[in-house]
Amino acid sequence: MSAPVLPNWRPDFEAIAHWVAPGARVLDLGCGDGTLLRFLKERRGATGYGVDISDDNVLACVKNGVNVIQSDLEAGLSGFESGSFDYVILSQTLQATMHTERLLKDILRVGREGIVSFPNFGYWRVRMQLLAGHMPVSPELPYQWYDTPNIHLFTLSDFENFCRGHGVRILERLVTTDGRPVSAVPNLLGALAFYRLDRAPGASPVAA
Repeated sequence: MSAPVLPNWRPDFEAIAHWVAPGARVLDLGCGDGTLLRFLKERRGATGYGVDISDDNVLACVKNGVNVIQSDLEAGLSGFESGSFDYVILSQTLQATMHTERLLKDILRVGREGIVSFPNFGYWRVRMQLLAGHMPVSPELPYQWYDTPNIHLFTLSDFENFCRGHGVRILERLVTTDGRPVSAVPNLLGALAFYRLDRAPGASPVAA
């Protein structure tokens, strides 16, 4: 039987699905129209909820058959019990959050593991646009400077330094460009980064 054709399917969904165990319970933060959760349900038999603040996205999730909770990620995840999900996913949204440190700690409190992805601001094409005197625009960073939702732009090295300093353990990393894995000089040649995370040994859990 061929795989289902899903609306708004993105190639990076496959990378995320590879890390999700069959039948896992998933919380998708900033879930948009719920396509990722539907994809994980079809491919991995996952169950769970999406979280989004937008009225239009909540309605789209309902139409897409996805359980959704309307909430602002900037307010934190205090409404979720510790360890209540196998995975908490933040897909290409981390750079658009204000309270990055608190949100990542909450992700690793609520989920056994976290999966995050983000555009790499160290990618060589981004660097070239900056050298030319322009804010970069790319498939991973598709907005103009005046209408971008992105608050924090950072590189792979920045993120990994953050993890080392905040009790976050990197379990796996995948870096891609145009959907293809990048292994050599990833902070220069990689456009999109994926990380599978948990709390580092000895790191204190964060109270709800």
